[in-house]
Amino acid sequence: MSDTDKTKAAPKAGGRGARFQVAMDDAAAALNASVDFDRRLLRDDVRGSQAHARMLAAVGLISTDDAKQIVAGLEQVAGEFERGERHMDPALEDVHMNVENRLIEIIGDPGRRLHTARSRNDQVATDLRLYAISASAAIVVAIDKARVVLCRRAREHAATLLPGYTHLQRAQAITLGHHLLAYAEMLSRDRGRFLDAARRASECPLGSGALAATSLPIDRQKTCDDLGFGAPTRNSLDAVSDRDFAAEFMFCATLVGVHLSKLAEQIVLFTSAEFGFFELSDAFSTGSSLMPQKKNPDVFELTRAKAGTLLGSLTGLLATLKGLPSSYDKDLQEDKAPVFAAADTLLLMLPVLSGALQTITPRPERMRAAIDSFMLATDLADYLVNKGIPFRETHALAGKAVRLALDNGLGLDGLSLQQYKSLHPAFEADVYTVLDPLESVKRRKALGGTAPSAVQSQIQQAKSKLSGE
Repeated sequence: MSDTDKTKAAPKAGGRGARFQVAMDDAAAALNASVDFDRRLLRDDVRGSQAHARMLAAVGLISTDDAKQIVAGLEQVAGEFERGERHMDPALEDVHMNVENRLIEIIGDPGRRLHTARSRNDQVATDLRLYAISASAAIVVAIDKARVVLCRRAREHAATLLPGYTHLQRAQAITLGHHLLAYAEMLSRDRGRFLDAARRASECPLGSGALAATSLPIDRQKTCDDLGFGAPTRNSLDAVSDRDFAAEFMFCATLVGVHLSKLAEQIVLFTSAEFGFFELSDAFSTGSSLMPQKKNPDVFELTRAKAGTLLGSLTGLLATLKGLPSSYDKDLQEDKAPVFAAADTLLLMLPVLSGALQTITPRPERMRAAIDSFMLATDLADYLVNKGIPFRETHALAGKAVRLALDNGLGLDGLSLQQYKSLHPAFEADVYTVLDPLESVKRRKALGGTAPSAVQSQIQQAKSKLSGE
C-alpha cells in the first residue's frame, strides 16, 4: 500500500486523528468502541458541551456567535439522535465523537472550536457524574414510594399478630406492622446513602483536560455553576481517573438490592403453603406450564437473583479499578455499563415490589395460629423480673417451665399454677395473663418496639420524615 493509500485509509474521526496512517483493525475497533452503551450519556454529553461552549465564549476563547451556534447545534444533534433521525456510528467509537462529528457537519468551523481546552477524559468523567447524580435522584423517588407503601400497610396491620423468627425458628410474637416497618427503615438508610453519594459525585471535572489541565485561560467555576455541580474537582490527575462515585453508586444500588432480596425471601417463605401467611395478587404472580394449581412468586424470586447480579457488577467494577496505574486508562470504559444496568434494575424492581406489597393479602388467622405459648417464654421471665427476681435467674426458671411443659405434652399455658409454684413461689394466678400473644405485643411499647402504639408512633415519625424530605 502506498503512503497516499495509507492516508486515505485513515479514519477522519474516532479520536485517532492525523497521527495514524492506517485504519484500525475491524475487530480491534469493535472492541474499542463504546457507543453501544455510552449513547445513554447523550443528554449529559450535550449539557456538558453546551456549558463548556458558554464558558469558552465568556473567557474570550471563542466568539459569542460561535457559542450560540454550538449550543443550538448541539440541541439539534441531540434531537436527531433521540428521534431516531440519525443513528450513532460505531466507527466514531463513542457518543462524544458522534455528537461532535454531527455538530461539525451542521455548523462547520464553530463546531471544530468546541473541543478547545477539553479532552474526552474530563468530558466523559463529567458526563458520567451527571448521569449518576440524576439516576440517584430518580432512585430516591422510587425508594420513597416503596416506603410509603410499607408505612401504609404497616398502619393497616399495626395490631395484626405475626410470629417473629430468629434462625428461622419461632422466637417471639410481633406485629405485622412492626415487621413491615423494618424494611421501611432499611430503605430509609438506602435513601440517605444515595443522597450522600450524589453529594460527593457533585464535583465538576471539566477543565482537567487529559490529565494535566490546560494552559488556556478557562473559568472552571463558571462551567461548574452552569451544570449545577457543587464545586470543581481539585486535582486534574485525580479528576479524570476518579470513579469512586461510580463505585459508590454501585454499592448503594447493591445494598438496596440486598434489602429488597431480604424482603423478597420473606415473602417467598410466607406465601408458601407451609406458612400460608400471605396471598399474592394474581397481578404479581405467575403460573406453571405443567401444573395448573401453581401460583408462583416469580417477581420476588427475580428480586433475589437481581441482587446477586448487582453484587457481581459491583465486584467487577472494583476489580477493574484496583489495578489502574495512571490517570486515565481505557479500562475505565467498563465503568458505564454496570452503572446503567444498576439504575435500570432498581428503577424496575422498586415499582414492581411496591405494587406487589400494595396488593398482597395477609392471612391473620394463619399468622395467629403459628404463635404458640412457648414464644411467650421471655414474657414469663419478664413476669418474674417484675417480682424482683434477677433476670438471669428468671431466664433459667422460664427455661425450666418450657422443659416441664414439653415433658408433659403441654404448652406454657397448659401448666397448672401448682406446677408453676413448684418452680418458684413467686408465680401467682396472674401468670396466665402474660401468656396472651396480643397482650404480649402490647407490653412491648418501648421506643422502636412491636406494640401497636409503638408501631403507630414509628409510622408517624416515618410520615413526618417523608413529608420533610
